[in-house]
Amino acid sequence: QVQLAESGGGSVQAGASLRLSCVYRYSSNCMGWIRQAPGKEREGVANIKSDGTISYAASVEGRFTISQDDAKMTLYLEMNNLKPEDTAMYYCAAGPLAPSVDACTRVFSRWGQGTQVTVSS
Repeated sequence: QVQLAESGGGSVQAGASLRLSCVYRYSSNCMGWIRQAPGKEREGVANIKSDGTISYAASVEGRFTISQDDAKMTLYLEMNNLKPEDTAMYYCAAGPLAPSVDACTRVFSRWGQGTQVTVSS
C-alpha cells in the first residue's frame, strides 16, 4: 500500500503559485519535501518535526510554506512566486526522530512517487 502519495504539481509560469499535498498513512517524527531536478542531486526543500519546528532551504525561504494537518493525514507545501529554478520532481518524505529539524533531511527513509513541478519564464 502507498504510504506517501503526492499531488498538486503542474506547469506554471514564473511568479505563479502551487500547493502540493501529500497524504500519508501514519505520521512520523520528521516529514518534509525534497526535490530533484534533471542532472542535479536531490535537495531538501522544507522539513517539519513532530514538535512543530520547521526549516527551509535558503533558496525557498520566504516563498514556500510547509504545513501539516494530522486530522487529514496530509502534508502541504505552499509554493509562491515560483521561479524557473524551482522546476523539479518534488517528493514527500518521512523519517524517524532527528536531533534537529535541519537533520530530518538526512534521516528520511520513506518517499512518495513524486509530483512534477515545471516553471517557465
